[in-house]
Amino acid sequence: MKDIARHAGVSQSAVSFALNGRPGVSEDTRDRVRRVAEELGWRPSTAARALSGEGAATVGFVLARPADTLGVDSFFLQLVSGIQEVLAERHLGLLFQVVEDIADECAVYRRWWAEHRVDGVLVVDPRTDDPRPDLLDELGLPAVVIGGAPDDRHPGLSTVWADDAGAMASVVDGLYALGHRRIVHIAGLPGLAHTERRIRTLRAEAGRRGLSEVKSVTTDYSDAEGAAVTRRVLEGPTPPTALIYDNDVMAVAGAATAAELGFSVPADVSVVSWEDSALCRIVKPWLSALSRDSVEFGRTAARELTALLDGGSARAVRVPVPRLLERGSTGVARGA
Repeated sequence: MKDIARHAGVSQSAVSFALNGRPGVSEDTRDRVRRVAEELGWRPSTAARALSGEGAATVGFVLARPADTLGVDSFFLQLVSGIQEVLAERHLGLLFQVVEDIADECAVYRRWWAEHRVDGVLVVDPRTDDPRPDLLDELGLPAVVIGGAPDDRHPGLSTVWADDAGAMASVVDGLYALGHRRIVHIAGLPGLAHTERRIRTLRAEAGRRGLSEVKSVTTDYSDAEGAAVTRRVLEGPTPPTALIYDNDVMAVAGAATAAELGFSVPADVSVVSWEDSALCRIVKPWLSALSRDSVEFGRTAARELTALLDGGSARAVRVPVPRLLERGSTGVARGA
């Protein structure tokens, strides 16, 4: 600040007023100070800003999932891309951390709050019995829950949600129209709110149609578990004629496993991926998939968080329902 004051020919207090957007200096002085600061390569100190109560200029994002499953998860890669795009426009940083479980995630929030490390957080993978909303409300940390539901959201937190129930219903409708009556849903992690919504919807859609050979099996989202469950259900006495996978990685692994076992896709078994990605289009046949704009999902979440940081009210925002893209991996059920 001394250097800027000397180059701009003003006092240090005038520099402080100008750079922090406070009244007390003319617009000409403010512009001159900012121009000199830019020429000298000055950037605000986030530590100093935090200590003075002006914020850390950083948003937090904690992920409590097995670390070895993240590198191939296209959804999170695209989600973070959209988040970062919006934060960069506001010159906000993203502090990302992977932890073992929800207890560790809560501990991270407490530490970040105590150290003034972040101004707000983005929360993913809402649980059916989730301690995080109450904790964040207690700490006073602005937060946006990604993937929650409007009917179970915390009043102090914003929610960006997708209609998982509607998406699952559209998949079941499509498979039922093709004659499929034995359907297995190879789901993601148990206890996640969106996993439970998909399972409940599949069960309800099956009950509505009188289908008794429809079930869900939970996994850790990995290709290994996706392949193992596929092998188990296809080697059973009455193998399914259709498989729904909760992500693209498991769907590709499942299709390969089916081929190893001598099942033709889609003649013997149809395959649907919940997420669409390049993976779904590099296998033969191309996989039918639910398509959504995951990058825009991230942008929307980041915009909602910056709105909270600007003093806006918490609200629920719905993104478009994922759309089923029918490709070569789904067909008429054998014998239908």
